[in-house]
Amino acid sequence: MLHRSHRLRSVAASKFLLPALALAASLTLPAIADAQTKTIHAVMHSDLRVIDPGLTTAYITRDHGYMVYDTLLAMDSKFKVQPQMADFKVSDDKLTYTFTLRDGLKWHDGTPVTAEDCVASLKRWGQKDGMGQKLMDFTASLEATDAKTITLKLKEPYGLVLESIGKPSSLVPFMMPKRIAETPADKAIPEQIGSGPFKFVAAEFQPGVKAVYVKNTDYVPRKEPPSWTSGGKVVKVDRVEWITMPDGQTAINALQSGDIDFVEAPSFDILPVLKQDKELTIHTLSPLGFQTLGRMNFLYPPFDNVKIRRAAFLAMSQKPVLDALVGNPDYYKVCGAVFGCDTPLATDVGSETLVKGNGMAEAKKLLAESGYDGTPIALMAPGDVGSLKAQPIVAAQLLREAGFKVDFQATDWQTVVTRRASQKPPKDGGWNMFFTNWAGPDILNPVANVSTGGKGKNGGWFGWPDDPKVEALRDKFARSTSPEEQKKLAEEIQKEVYDQVLYIPLGQYKAPSVWRNELTGVLDGPATPVFWNIEKKD
Repeated sequence: MLHRSHRLRSVAASKFLLPALALAASLTLPAIADAQTKTIHAVMHSDLRVIDPGLTTAYITRDHGYMVYDTLLAMDSKFKVQPQMADFKVSDDKLTYTFTLRDGLKWHDGTPVTAEDCVASLKRWGQKDGMGQKLMDFTASLEATDAKTITLKLKEPYGLVLESIGKPSSLVPFMMPKRIAETPADKAIPEQIGSGPFKFVAAEFQPGVKAVYVKNTDYVPRKEPPSWTSGGKVVKVDRVEWITMPDGQTAINALQSGDIDFVEAPSFDILPVLKQDKELTIHTLSPLGFQTLGRMNFLYPPFDNVKIRRAAFLAMSQKPVLDALVGNPDYYKVCGAVFGCDTPLATDVGSETLVKGNGMAEAKKLLAESGYDGTPIALMAPGDVGSLKAQPIVAAQLLREAGFKVDFQATDWQTVVTRRASQKPPKDGGWNMFFTNWAGPDILNPVANVSTGGKGKNGGWFGWPDDPKVEALRDKFARSTSPEEQKKLAEEIQKEVYDQVLYIPLGQYKAPSVWRNELTGVLDGPATPVFWNIEKKD
């Protein structure tokens, strides 16, 4: 008889699983004849549909990126940027950065990685990512000076060059072949060819069912031990399958029976039960946690009116959102700091009503004065991701209490990811408001936190606020080398964020993951989970 991890998994044999043929297929090993294949079956926080890591900030797409692609630089657990695909040198005048590719780098199609590939990848990333855009504003030239050398020359010194290229989370500057990286930044890349530790099995990809990755046997890891997204990415299994299970209880049942090895985001209310199971490990992989938030569309009524945005902002309150989302105060924190609580740039400027929940009366008054004509708010509400279900429900209730009409549009998260990129009017498939979560590293400063940007329709993040004042402040922050000045500028930026309601931070939380004890070597980090370094016992 085959070991549990190798046996055929079927719905008929597992009465707790959803009675769907697609799900049964997702739990069937295609290589069952090979009893030695070590496969990790994981239920991620979301279904994977968008597979271009340069096209969306959705974390499931970022996680896919780390499986397939690699980065020039990476961040370790001490927040220090380390070489990954390339070593680097900085000129004495801080104007020239030279990156030299290490030996042994090959794309998944067998061709060598070249500096031209990486230049094209950086340029594509620099069109979409907030930190990338800012870096390109300071860049005089970026070119391949030979097959292994990338030379970046600046117009003036800029202190966040390495931090930008080594950023661990969305949008990550993943490297890809030039022919793929030259795809327009607003178009999906045509194929998934990286140089990372896993290969994407396109033939087995079934959106809504599963995504499959196999070990890249040609990958040459760095010699250093792994630390966050840096160091040696040593793959110790043959195959990883991400299985889609929208029902959380189904996923937990499958985990406890052994049909699933890893669940990224179990519901908080099931954690006390899971802690009693001695065959499971529960651990928070991302020490910086998440900020949950609401984002409005500035292009169309009613949120093109700042008074109406302010009325919506005043109606919001963090505690009811966090109570509904998390429930257990051990895992959440009411926090009005745009750049994260307990960080160097933390401040409570402008956040009183969010933190205290005392703005409803003022919200009603301001909405009455604003000229609001009853335009319904098209509020997108994904029901298939546990970490995103509660926010729209609570927000809709608070908005209605303030006097708004709300068109509560139940959908799934991947539809939100696709639809939020649309600049069409709400009546034509657009939207007015959505909710998401940022990992801690994505909000730590005004350059990293794209929600604080004001570039408008051309280059701005979904919602597209046009705010020259906040962009000027972010430029000052980017040029500053003084912690005291940066702190002052961060306060000014936070005040502008709240005055103009560029977005609405709704508190911070930590999200534990759970896995069977057969897995060891699961790594912490700011962009988790990653699947290198994990061993699976027989």
